[in-house]
Amino acid sequence: MARAVHARDLAQALEAAGAPQPATVGLILTNDAELAELNERAMGRSGPTDVLSFPLLPAGAFPPHPGQHRRRRPDAGTDAQPFALPPAQRLHLGEIIVSVERAVGQADEGRGGQTGDVRWSAADELRLLVTHGALHLCGWDHAEPEEEAAMRALERDLLGWSNRPEAPLTDPRRLTVIP
Repeated sequence: MARAVHARDLAQALEAAGAPQPATVGLILTNDAELAELNERAMGRSGPTDVLSFPLLPAGAFPPHPGQHRRRRPDAGTDAQPFALPPAQRLHLGEIIVSVERAVGQADEGRGGQTGDVRWSAADELRLLVTHGALHLCGWDHAEPEEEAAMRALERDLLGWSNRPEAPLTDPRRLTVIP
């Protein structure tokens, strides 16, 4: 039985990262061609990637986290505060765009996981990418070694993988998405 990708993975990541509640996130599952185009246009990098996040709030709007290096983003002030909305309104945090084609390929070819050398299920790879993207929406980054270690540790904890070695779990061609 394939491990399922649950919306709860996304919700848990947002909550752990201190996202305001209630909130919404756009999750787009697409292919390598679209990610390559977005990667070039938004990041200035050629070729596809597995996940891109487009936050609408600056990193300073979220609580600080271990290993964090506060870099000034061109669109964010250093004293950014979360938006104040009436309790019934949901704040849209941004978009996460995942290449399912790349997730399946990485899992199947042994290029998955946090270390990029794991062969496991496509469902596990997709769960990791969605969680990773959610943390990016909330100001997490991995440009510095301390940030990367903290982000990886939180991802493993959120996905219940803290004590599990990165290893194959199921047939990587099977993928079940459960809302």
